[in-house]
Amino acid sequence: MRLLTSILAAVFLLGFAGPMLAAEEKLEQDAAERHEAKHEEKALPAAAPVVFHIGKLPVTSSTVITWAVALLLIGFAQYATRNIQQIPSGAQNFWEWLVESLRDFLEGIIGRDLVRKTFWFFATVFIFILFCNWFGLIPGVGSIGWGEPAADGHLHHITRPLLRGANADLNMTLAMSLTFFACWIVWALQVNGPGGLVLHLFGPKGETQGVMKILMIAIFILVGLLEVVSILFRPISLSFRLYGNIFAGENMLEAMATMVPGLGWLFPVPFYFMELLVGLVQALVFMLLTAVFTLLICTHDEAHGHTEAAKH
Repeated sequence: MRLLTSILAAVFLLGFAGPMLAAEEKLEQDAAERHEAKHEEKALPAAAPVVFHIGKLPVTSSTVITWAVALLLIGFAQYATRNIQQIPSGAQNFWEWLVESLRDFLEGIIGRDLVRKTFWFFATVFIFILFCNWFGLIPGVGSIGWGEPAADGHLHHITRPLLRGANADLNMTLAMSLTFFACWIVWALQVNGPGGLVLHLFGPKGETQGVMKILMIAIFILVGLLEVVSILFRPISLSFRLYGNIFAGENMLEAMATMVPGLGWLFPVPFYFMELLVGLVQALVFMLLTAVFTLLICTHDEAHGHTEAAKH
């Protein structure tokens, strides 16, 4: 139950993290996208439209989807665990299967000890991204809204959709990536300590002596600086990878739906099922990448110990 509570709390925090990254330039960006949409007939706008404001904080349509998915997950988890049975069935059986399958899968990759510390985050990220991706494929999301009529007076393309997928907004994917980055720093300090973390990044590996040792120290300092740059870019690469795939999928479905008038209901069907698979794969990729990044920083001492033992 403590694990489920942690998962629900993290889902709720991630659901509200996206809009906190939207600033006032979101309004200007949205206006620019609407202006560009007049000249582009086959692409959805890159920015989700602003639905309303909470004070000065703009709330976009993708934020509404984020909140809806978070509330649905919280509601389902509460329903599935409201009356725990020794022999699970129904919703409880599905929820326990999902959580236990993820736990067993991650244990085989990062180990049992690390899973105990980090599983709440990785399970939440996978479940949340998966259902956000699939929720964005519901008919009407991205395909109902407003646009500019064509020369024949009919509306053939939506330039300002009423709803957008949660992960089709860079704010949401960046929020999850930055949340992971903060957790990564905490886990790295807990396992290595401040000095151990610096030694992990900049310390020389292997045993050398004399001039060679001085040379290796200089080399590994340079390597450490490159590693720091790589670490700082991880939130950017994680967020753009997820955002780019989901945004591209939305535009592909939009293009297929408008390619042949009268057959817009048929052409997207095979691509729709492909996007269901893409949604699953992208959730898995995000979880695996964050898990591997955590493993690399949290098992350095153990790996070093194995190396020393092998030498002896």
